[in-house]
Amino acid sequence: MTAEMWEERITACYAEHRGRTRDEAEMEYLKIAQDLDMYGVNYFLIRNKKGTGLLLGVDALGLHIYEPDNRLTPKCSFPWNEIRNISYSDKEFTIKPVDKKTNVFKFNSSRLRVNKLILQLCIGNHDLFIRRRRVDSLEVQQMRSQAREERARKQVERQRLQREKQLREDAERARDELKRRLIQLQDEAHMANDALLRSEQTADLLAEKAQIAEEEAKLLAQKAAEAETEMQRIKVTAIRGQEERRLMEQKMLEAEMLALKMAEESERRAKEAEQLKQDLQDARESERRAKHKLLEITSRTVYAGPGLQSDSMPRDLSFSRENLSFDFKDTDMKRLSMEIEKEKVEYMEKSKHLQEQLNELKTEIESLKMKERETPLDIIHNQNAEQGTSKHSNFKKLTLQSTKSRVAFFEEL
Repeated sequence: MTAEMWEERITACYAEHRGRTRDEAEMEYLKIAQDLDMYGVNYFLIRNKKGTGLLLGVDALGLHIYEPDNRLTPKCSFPWNEIRNISYSDKEFTIKPVDKKTNVFKFNSSRLRVNKLILQLCIGNHDLFIRRRRVDSLEVQQMRSQAREERARKQVERQRLQREKQLREDAERARDELKRRLIQLQDEAHMANDALLRSEQTADLLAEKAQIAEEEAKLLAQKAAEAETEMQRIKVTAIRGQEERRLMEQKMLEAEMLALKMAEESERRAKEAEQLKQDLQDARESERRAKHKLLEITSRTVYAGPGLQSDSMPRDLSFSRENLSFDFKDTDMKRLSMEIEKEKVEYMEKSKHLQEQLNELKTEIESLKMKERETPLDIIHNQNAEQGTSKHSNFKKLTLQSTKSRVAFFEEL
C-alpha cells in the first residue's frame, strides 16, 4: 500500500473511533499488538551444550528457544511458572526448574556485556508474572476501587461535556441557518425595492405620455374649430358668383373633408389619451402592490432578527466546573454500575466490529502484496497462517510436554 492509501485508511479509521481518550486508544492498540508473534520478545544469540547457535527469546510468557532463521515459531518454551532460579557466571547461564527432579540446563551467551541485560529482563518479567497472579492486598484493592470510581466519574463528565458540545453545535447550526434566512430575506427586500423603483419610473413615463396626448388632442380640437369657422365664412361668400360659388363649394368640400379628418384624428387622440390614463392607473396600482410587498418583507425581517438571540438559541451555553461537580450516592453508584454493564456490552460489540475491520484491512493488504518483496519471515508467517497456528496456540502446544523432555530437547538441538 502506498503512503496515500495508508493515510486514507488511517483517516477513515480515526473518524470512526473519534472521541476516545488516549488511555482507551492505547489499550485497544495493546490488545491487538499483544497477539503479534514478535511483540514484546527480546532476542539474544546463545549456544547450547553441543555448541549449536540458537536464539533466546525473553517475553512476558517465559523463555523461548528459536532457530536463527525463524523468529516466529519457537522450538521449545519454558513458562515462568516452571522456572525457579536464573543465574550466570561469565558467559554461562544456569536455569533451575521448579521441578527438582528435572536437571538444570545451561546455555552460553555470545557476548559477555549482554548477560546482565538478559538477567534483568528475566527477573523483571518473572516478577511481573508472579505479581499478576497474586491476590491484591487491601491497599491495592482500595486503589483499584478508587481508580474505577475515578474512571466512572471521568466517563460521566466526558458524557456531559459531549452533550454540551452537541448542544453548542446544534445552536451554531441553528444560528447559521437563521443568518442564511436573514440574508435571503434581505435579498428579497432588495429585489422588491428594485421592482418598486422600476414601477415608479414606468408610471412617470406613462403620465408624461398621457399629458402629451391630451395636449395634442386639444390642439386638434382647436384646428377642427378653426376649420368649421372657415367653412361658415366660405358659405357666406359663396353667393358672389357662380364661378366663385363653384370654387367656394369645392373649397367647402375640401374644408369639410379636412374637418372630418381632423375630427377623426381628434377622436383617435382622445382614445389614446383615455388608454394612457388607464395605463397610468395600472402602473400606480402596481406601485401600490410593490410598496405593500416591501412593507411585508421588511416586517418579516424585523421579526426574524431578534429570534437569533431569543427563541432559536439556548439562553446560556456557558458552563463552569461548579456545574460539573456532583456527589456519588448509592443511587449514583447503582446507575454507574448499570452504565458500566452497558458499556461492557457495547465494548464487546465494538470489539467484534473492530475485528471485522482488521480482517478487511488484512484482506486488502494481502491483495496488494508483492511476492518479490517478501522476506523469509513473511513466508514463515504466511505458512503459519495457512496452518491456523498462532503465538498462543504454539505456546500452549509446546508446554504440554514435561519440563524434563523439553530440557532434553533443548540440549539435543
